[in-house]
Amino acid sequence: MKIVLIAQIAPAVHGLYAMLRSLGHAPVALLCTREGSDRYGDFAELLQEAPSDLDVVIPASRDRIAPLLRLYEPDLVLCAGFPWKIPPDALAVPRFGVVNGHPSLLPSYRGPSPVSWAIRNGESRIGFTFHRMDPELDTGAILAQTRIALGDEHSWEELAPKIFAAVGELLPRMLERVESGDPGDPQEGEGSYETFFEPDYARIDWTRARSDVYRQVRSWRFASASTDPRGALADFDGETVRVLRISLDETDGRTMECGDGTIWIVETEAA
Repeated sequence: MKIVLIAQIAPAVHGLYAMLRSLGHAPVALLCTREGSDRYGDFAELLQEAPSDLDVVIPASRDRIAPLLRLYEPDLVLCAGFPWKIPPDALAVPRFGVVNGHPSLLPSYRGPSPVSWAIRNGESRIGFTFHRMDPELDTGAILAQTRIALGDEHSWEELAPKIFAAVGELLPRMLERVESGDPGDPQEGEGSYETFFEPDYARIDWTRARSDVYRQVRSWRFASASTDPRGALADFDGETVRVLRISLDETDGRTMECGDGTIWIVETEAA
């Protein structure tokens, strides 16, 4: 199949490109937008690191997506992190439709920041779902899905190997269903939709339980970079810092007393 990627995340572009080629498919273009830099990473880096045989297409507005896609006559469009809602005329361009990769067990945790909300809510697992895109957000039929166990991950770099392994497991299954014309399985139940964290959640309240503070710090590491103010914030020695890593077990670092015991501050940065 000829496949156009719609993505703003450089590692996702490279991973999907390599997997698709290994499965005998032909990625022909990468469509991205300048507006995703604050949420998905450095735009210049995305352009510089894009595979050299992919056309890079940058629509100026949503209504330019469909005409630009038509130039490539794609069999499939595969989306992995994009700040715009793709309009219906663009969804209708590829022969086999548009498929999105979403890091949750849909229909749970629809929306732009599923991993951060799962951690905030104390989930022991997340998931990854390939689903058909429809005019709404994260509501299309499911083509492939798997669970991913959560550990002590405090960054995307630590969680990424689990996500890449899940994508590698699901991608062949999803492509086989797409090529056969399988419409996918409708999402069951009402599900849930979560948007960005509220400003009041940015600052740490040390009177709360240790487990609450621990989840707050970890969840902010996976929250959208466009959220302002960005937590988890604390005041140490007269300065406001962003807490990046904490431990519930004794280790090197500053200690803080929470509502039910001691927590260790392992890593911070200037806020």
